[in-house]
Amino acid sequence: MTVLQAEKTTVSSGAAHSGRLFLLELNAGRIHSMNADGSDRKVIVTDCQFPDGIAVDAAAGNIYWTNMGVPSLNDGSIERADLDGTNRKVIVAPGGTYTPKQLHLDKPSGKLYWGDREGMRVMRANLDGSQIETLVETGRGDLDRRDQARWCVGVTIDPVRQQIYWTQKGPTKGNRGRLCRAGIEIPRGQTGANRSDIELLLDHLPEPIDLELDIGRRTLYWTDRGDPPRGNTVSRASIDAKVLSAEIVVKHLMEGIGLSLDLWRDRMFVTDFAGSLYSARLDGSEERTILAAQGNLTGVAYAEV
Repeated sequence: MTVLQAEKTTVSSGAAHSGRLFLLELNAGRIHSMNADGSDRKVIVTDCQFPDGIAVDAAAGNIYWTNMGVPSLNDGSIERADLDGTNRKVIVAPGGTYTPKQLHLDKPSGKLYWGDREGMRVMRANLDGSQIETLVETGRGDLDRRDQARWCVGVTIDPVRQQIYWTQKGPTKGNRGRLCRAGIEIPRGQTGANRSDIELLLDHLPEPIDLELDIGRRTLYWTDRGDPPRGNTVSRASIDAKVLSAEIVVKHLMEGIGLSLDLWRDRMFVTDFAGSLYSARLDGSEERTILAAQGNLTGVAYAEV
């Protein structure tokens, strides 16, 4: 059974399940839960410290999210709660990561992966927050931290080929963003700072933010902030191409950030910093606005729950 078949069987077998969106509102420090069309919207978590990335473990009944904290301080954290927001718990204490951004859950390996922006790292930990590791380190110290091209933001993994993908944002509207790839495990005898297997897949992107991988179609999707025509978009590329080429599928976002794929219904969900939540087919067609002017929206996750 392929990865896609296994995942499809899991979704299909849960006939009683329904799709829910989990949405982060940065400015108000809240997490919302709602149906995929925006109905039955409710606030399930409050008093988050600038939440940015979210992941859902539907089988275990948990949500995980990152708190950026104050970007100039080393006070980022990661929390977990039940799907209804109860049983909230800090699993990575403030300072365990600098400014955690997008969060990716790899349930089979029992790992959480995230980009640490001002920390200039790609990191991971066990689902209980133990065994925190730095997989990639693009800089260290205050001088390096001023270079936004070192800032790691989006992250996802290819569990089949055991590779990790991440974005390095670059300066605002600077067209210096990068999309990179490396093995999930650091080569023996090396560290996250000197590992030799890092590939630069795309350079001079507007401001790449969140990543999602359609593993069955071997296609990577990402949001970009920055100026049009390439900025404020969702793009995709085949990860098996000898030379990656970005295809823009959604345009006219207002500082695009969050991204989540619902592969079985051929759709994506996208947020932007102007407070909009959108849906579209994976090719970008049938785009529609679900929410508008709803504060500063960051991470979004779709799950069958």
